[in-house]
Amino acid sequence: MDLAQWIFLAKAALMGVVEGLTEFLPISSTGHLILAGSLLGFTDDKSKVFDIAIQTGAIVAVVIVYWQRLRDTVAGLGRGSEQARRFTLNVAIAFAPAVVLGLAFGKAIKAHLFTPTVVASAFIAGAFVILWAERRVATARIHSVDQMTPWDALKVGLVQCLAMIPGTSRSGATIIGAMLLGLSRKAATDFSFYLAIPTLVGAGAYSLWKERALLSWADLPLFAVGLLFSFVSAWICVRWLLRYIASHTFTPFAWYRIVFGVLVLVTAHFGWVSWSE
Repeated sequence: MDLAQWIFLAKAALMGVVEGLTEFLPISSTGHLILAGSLLGFTDDKSKVFDIAIQTGAIVAVVIVYWQRLRDTVAGLGRGSEQARRFTLNVAIAFAPAVVLGLAFGKAIKAHLFTPTVVASAFIAGAFVILWAERRVATARIHSVDQMTPWDALKVGLVQCLAMIPGTSRSGATIIGAMLLGLSRKAATDFSFYLAIPTLVGAGAYSLWKERALLSWADLPLFAVGLLFSFVSAWICVRWLLRYIASHTFTPFAWYRIVFGVLVLVTAHFGWVSWSE
């Protein structure tokens, strides 16, 4: 390979790291990928497919971390376990709104909202929601995903749809939304991870199929590098986050969102950074 190809793969690796580190934190992986892609010149139609496809690498990390629970659920379904059936049904119910609204509005959202300015504004707006949620004094009524009802799952699924606005954060919407709906921080985080599996795998598969005309076998190294780095960084991040939430709030992430969002808007306004629209 020549130097240009190595540089292209290096960009793919960097995008994979950005995806893995931000996918499960309440800071918006899509938003960070849009901004990183803008700086790296990674903004064509193929790059947008790449951004969605490498989410699968992050999901593999979740599957590994939660392997015991997922394996027990599959085995429980085979035995007719009520707990396994209820858990699977809840994840399916929560997943459904994203499918319906994604198919209905996904194209329009990508055409009009996938810009650095929208991302930065959503960063800041989402931060204030997190700060407000963390300051509310509320007693959790659900301490485990097994205590959730289908109605609880549907409400979390509807909240997840807010993340269709880039910069909002799927993890942030589901975790904070679930906490506001009565889930404990641990239960909200766990369910957000479980819900991510069908949501992100489905989005990646749909995007690859829909845009298959843009791709060729020559793109395989690019996608492989992105998936690998996404997986490794996400595995590290998920394990860290599960320890972090045991004794910390999400307030630091809110302040990070505000600082980062303001930085993007200021640099764009004064022309210090040429953010691609």
